[in-house]
Amino acid sequence: MAEITDYAFRTIAKKYGAGLTFTQMVSADGVVKNNFKTLRMLTFSRDERPIGVQLLGNDPEIIGRAVRDLVKFKPSVIDLNCGCPVEKVYGNQMGAYLLSQPEKLAKLVSVMVKNSNGIPISIKIRLSPKDKVNVLENAKIIADNGASIIIVHARNKKDRYNIEADWEWIAKVKDEVNIPVVGNGSVFAAEDAVEMMNQTKCDAVLVARGALGNPFIFKQIEFLKRGEKFTPSIEEIARVAVDHVTILEKEQDFIISLDRAKKNIIWYFKYQNGIENLIDELYSAKSFENLKEIINTHSNNLLDGKYCQVNVDEIKEKFNSRVLFWLAKEE
Repeated sequence: MAEITDYAFRTIAKKYGAGLTFTQMVSADGVVKNNFKTLRMLTFSRDERPIGVQLLGNDPEIIGRAVRDLVKFKPSVIDLNCGCPVEKVYGNQMGAYLLSQPEKLAKLVSVMVKNSNGIPISIKIRLSPKDKVNVLENAKIIADNGASIIIVHARNKKDRYNIEADWEWIAKVKDEVNIPVVGNGSVFAAEDAVEMMNQTKCDAVLVARGALGNPFIFKQIEFLKRGEKFTPSIEEIARVAVDHVTILEKEQDFIISLDRAKKNIIWYFKYQNGIENLIDELYSAKSFENLKEIINTHSNNLLDGKYCQVNVDEIKEKFNSRVLFWLAKEE
C-alpha cells in the first residue's frame, strides 16, 4: 500500500468506519536521518488516532533509534514490515527476508519494544520467506520478545498475490500465541472479512487492496456483522471520489496528487460499466477541476445507462491478481 495510504485515503476510510489506519511504510533509516520525504509520509493529525506507523529496515540499532524518534509523534502502534515480497526490498535483506533470520527477528522485536515507551509494537509477517512455512516459529519469536500484535498475511513470499491466501495458518498462529492476531490476505469484500474472523478466530482483519476505491467496505463489515447490508449508490460513490480528489488537491504536490487522484478515481468506479471510457477520459485530464467534471459526467452517464454492460467477474479477477493495479508503483 506504498504511496496509497496518504491523508486523503485514511480520512475517508476512517469516515466509513476503519478502526485503525496506517501511514505509508517508511524507511527506518529515513526516520533517523530526518529525511523530508520520509517525515512527510509519516505525518498525521491528532484527530486521525488511532493510527499506526509502519517501518522498513533490518538494522537493530537504526530500528531502535527510529522507534525512539517515532515515539515523539505518539502513534497508536509502531509496526515493522517483515512481509514485503518485492525483490528490491527482499534483495536488501528487509521485508520478508527477515522471516529467514530468526535471531535477527528476535533482536529487532526486542529493541523495538525496549525503545517504544509503552507504545504497542506490531510485526507484519507472511507464512514463509521461501517454500517451507515457518510462520508458527516466527510468531512465537515475535510474541516471546514482547510484541503486542502479530499481523499475518496468509501467503508465502513467492506467492505475492497470485494465489488465494491460506487462512488456515492464521488460525494456527492464533492457537500458538497469546497476543492479538490480525488476519490479512484475500479480503476484497465484507463477506471475506467476516468469514475470516469466523474461520480463524483472529482478533481483527487488516483490509488492504480491498479498500482501494472502496472505503465503503468498513461500513459494510459492520452492517454484515449485524445481519444487514449496505450498498453505496452511484451518487455516493461519485461524491466520495470528488471528496478524495479535493483532499489530495489540498494536501499533495500538484504532479504527484494529480496522478494519485486519477488512479483512485479508477478504483472507485472499477466495477461499474464504462470503466474503459473513464480511463480514457482521465488520462488526458490536466487539472483537478477537470477530474471532478469527469467524475460527475461519468456518474450521470452511469445513472442514465449510457454504457455497455461490463463483465464484473472478469474485472474482479484481474484486479485481485493486480492486472488493474497498474497505476500504483510496486510497494
